[in-house]
Amino acid sequence: MSGNPNCPPPIKSTPSVFDPTCSSRHALELVASKWAMLIISALEAGPMRNAALMRRLGDVSQKMLTQTLKELERNGLVIREDKGTVPPHVEYRLSEVGRSLSEALIVLDRWAETHFGELDAARERYVEEKNR
Repeated sequence: MSGNPNCPPPIKSTPSVFDPTCSSRHALELVASKWAMLIISALEAGPMRNAALMRRLGDVSQKMLTQTLKELERNGLVIREDKGTVPPHVEYRLSEVGRSLSEALIVLDRWAETHFGELDAARERYVEEKNR
């Protein structure tokens, strides 16, 4: 038996994004990126190839798409499947945990699509007030 028998085992704290030492902060940072959110939302419809993702996202650079896909794959949110063909055929799809995240992001997507006009109007009012 290791440790001091007079000391109770340490109590595990509840994960909290407000705790700077908690890994949940890294998870939040990862999924809070614009490109990560858009890629996960795009893949919710099913597997996609790189070119299809670029078309769906619109203004993402190839470099940013590649970096973000690698980071999502490294963290277990996206699965990269190389079909082993010539020419190369690679598809990306959501993992199980990626699908669970996509459910939360769909709500955020709908909120943004519903309220962007209010945000635009607030910014315009703010600029007008500051310029007086």
